Amino acid sequence: MLFDLSGKVALVTGAGDGMGKEHALTLAGQGAKVVVTDINKDTSEKVATIINMHDHGREAVSFELNVADKQQVDEVFAAVVQKYGRLDILVNNAGVYQSKPVLDISKEEWDRIIAIDLTGSFLCAQAAARIMAKNKCGRIINIASISSGGVGVAVPGSVHYTAAKGGVIGMTEALAVDLAPYGILVNAIAPGGINTPMANPEGRPAEELNTMMSHAALKRIGRPEEVSAAVAFLASEEASYITGTTLYVDGGWLAA
Repeated sequence: MLFDLSGKVALVTGAGDGMGKEHALTLAGQGAKVVVTDINKDTSEKVATIINMHDHGREAVSFELNVADKQQVDEVFAAVVQKYGRLDILVNNAGVYQSKPVLDISKEEWDRIIAIDLTGSFLCAQAAARIMAKNKCGRIINIASISSGGVGVAVPGSVHYTAAKGGVIGMTEALAVDLAPYGILVNAIAPGGINTPMANPEGRPAEELNTMMSHAALKRIGRPEEVSAAVAFLASEEASYITGTTLYVDGGWLAA
């Protein structure tokens, strides 16, 4: 089986719904034991239950996790080691989005986006790397965004979000260099417009959604599972010579 993750332990942040939920289900489908984490305890438990109810021996546990809280991050990762003795895959998926004109963004709103979308990814990557380094092997996959700078895409009203996701891509490259001696591969995935609660047409201005769809060569919104397939690939042995890169899953947005 391609992208076989049997025997691996994977932790997914923000896995209670949207892309994170699909990442958790996909990794479980490839054979990994999955640690489902989310700031919402109930949703993370529901996803873990779905995995455990499957009839092919899949296994999952859930934890409440606010990735911006270092103490909570340290406690959850310690609990994973206590239960499984290892961690092989981290998917830094937790994130928040807020559409707001730059002149109206408060310092508190800026700090919140940076804390969750960037600092939270760092805290989890650092905690995971400390565990993975002991086994000289591991995969860290950071979920960035096409709206991250450097590629000619700027979504209106997303200055704080774009700054955070641009930081995630820069951090990914630096982590890849620092962690290569430990056998840890670090990559990012930058989705375009994906049909998740974060990009829900009812919650996002119609003009933004239309802009996303018009820019993609495929002229449609992507599906979460189309991003999760890339996660499974980067988590697998088939991606053993890929590190420090960003994979754009954008329906041809950058090519159009």
